[in-house]
Amino acid sequence: MTTLDAHGREAAPLTAYEQRWAESVDSGKVLAAYQELQRRQRLPLAEKIAMSLDRIRDWYEAWSGNVSVSFSGGKDSSVLLWLVRQAYPDVPAVFCHTGLEYPEILRIVKVTLNNVILHPKIPFHQVIRNYGWPIASKKVARGVNILRNPTERNKNIWRLYDQGINRYGKEVHGFKVPNQWRFLVQAPFSVSDHCCQIMKKGPSSVYEKETGRKPFIGTLAADSKARQRTYLQTGCNAYDQQHPRSAPLSFWTEQDVLQCIRENNLPIPSVYGQIIEVDGRFVTTGVRRTGCVFCCFGLHMDHLDGPENRFQRLARTHPNLHRYCMDKLGLRQVLSYCRDAAPLRLAQRFVWEPRRVLRQGNLMEVAG
Repeated sequence: MTTLDAHGREAAPLTAYEQRWAESVDSGKVLAAYQELQRRQRLPLAEKIAMSLDRIRDWYEAWSGNVSVSFSGGKDSSVLLWLVRQAYPDVPAVFCHTGLEYPEILRIVKVTLNNVILHPKIPFHQVIRNYGWPIASKKVARGVNILRNPTERNKNIWRLYDQGINRYGKEVHGFKVPNQWRFLVQAPFSVSDHCCQIMKKGPSSVYEKETGRKPFIGTLAADSKARQRTYLQTGCNAYDQQHPRSAPLSFWTEQDVLQCIRENNLPIPSVYGQIIEVDGRFVTTGVRRTGCVFCCFGLHMDHLDGPENRFQRLARTHPNLHRYCMDKLGLRQVLSYCRDAAPLRLAQRFVWEPRRVLRQGNLMEVAG
């Protein structure tokens, strides 16, 4: 039977992924997997460690030991590497040196035994020049890039990001570029989500093809809706994907990661500061996430983690890096445009200078 869209035109068939997801939803498998995920996320840390080690052994044996650990130097991948090497000490730690890391990350990587260091083909300044800045989120940046470059071939995907209407003529959620980000369509600089693919995924893919090693990755289902959806579809060990990968920490939470580091005295970069307990929760006294230093994805949400955003903190802790990204790369102009063009509530989050205390008589005012 031919499926028609809302305009009476013959609709394109579902992709294989869409078909599998639809079948999983209809059969109740997704709901059952979600309920099981919630149960696992509530388990004590000791049980999670045992479950993760089981999945690590399954993955290792499935590929006859031809595996690797995707190692970023951050807290999640540090826990992952510690777990994998409890069972298999010789598994290599594969680090992609993008040039966007905190120096504290590089120091950890250099003292990590049996590491493999990869490099992207082009540096970050060429990526932003050729493709655009990573602003807002990957999905928003992708949508903005498409809206800025309409063609006859991309008209269906253009409509999806412009109106939230798919190729069947049906409204779908999560794709339409929100109104608050539409100002980026007219920005005097390019915006895209290409950076991660070029700087990290590309070199990792080449390494996997050359060695045949199947990676362990340190992602958590709690990180994002996209990662949760992937977990619900594949579980920890995705054997049948185009790019097979194991995410044995998937059912962990950030609290589990911090607890594991603290209880086992695992080395992590000093940029995180100390792990302390506040109101029954573990927090870091330094940065919460490391990632790419100059990335703007999620900048507008940094206020949820404290009074300083990533660039205000960078100015205080790493002033040379701050000057480089603001003045050499041109990020100051990018953020200035966002502050001036964005809706007021959003515009207030585009700040990049450190907070400072101004003294006026006996009064103190925080500025930044």
